[in-house]
Amino acid sequence: MKRTLLAAFCLIPVTLYGQQPNTPAPLPQISTTSRGEVKVVPDRANVQISVQTRAETAAAAGTENARKQKAVIDALRALGIDAKDISTTGYNVYPEQRYEPNKEPVVVGYNVTNTVSVELKSINMVGQAIDAALGKGANMISSLQFYSSNTDSARKQAIALAVQQARADAEAAARAAGGSISYLLEINVGGYYPPSPQPIAIRTKMDMAAAQAATPISAGEQTVAVDVTTRWYFTAR
Repeated sequence: MKRTLLAAFCLIPVTLYGQQPNTPAPLPQISTTSRGEVKVVPDRANVQISVQTRAETAAAAGTENARKQKAVIDALRALGIDAKDISTTGYNVYPEQRYEPNKEPVVVGYNVTNTVSVELKSINMVGQAIDAALGKGANMISSLQFYSSNTDSARKQAIALAVQQARADAEAAARAAGGSISYLLEINVGGYYPPSPQPIAIRTKMDMAAAQAATPISAGEQTVAVDVTTRWYFTAR
């Protein structure tokens, strides 16, 4: 009888320990971070105008407050300010109490505060709005903030300035290290710092009477800032 022998072969991979793949050496590089800043002139403002009233009853204080605040809003509208740019941001009624030793507090009156927020699309309107409101019964300007309506172009300029400075710093570092930068490896536009609102001090009706003149307003300048981080390939001489 003829027999056939079948042989099975299995290829077993053999790992040669001690051999490591070739790892490329890290690229010599210089990393720099810089900030670009651009000045902008505010062109708009927001003013918070409050009417505070006091009476023996909450109803009486509220009625007087409503009358005065309506006169304030009418005066603002007469300046050409749109109704949509005037909004109520706060209305508060609270009792005024008298305290005596060993006795329960006694309510002696009620205070009502009604605050409206006014968006002004021109810096030139700020002084007029404040004077008109104070003249019609408002007795507190709780906040005045200036801002720029469009900071996009300023932000782009700040980015360009930051990149230029980051490159200049990298070139200076490369020269000090005895070489130069060849090309850009990475650029990262990081933190953006829009101009923060600039508040001014509270102004009351008594302040206006003492001044006896139109309210002077100066918006000044604000700063738009952007941080940029770059990495450059370093070539030794």
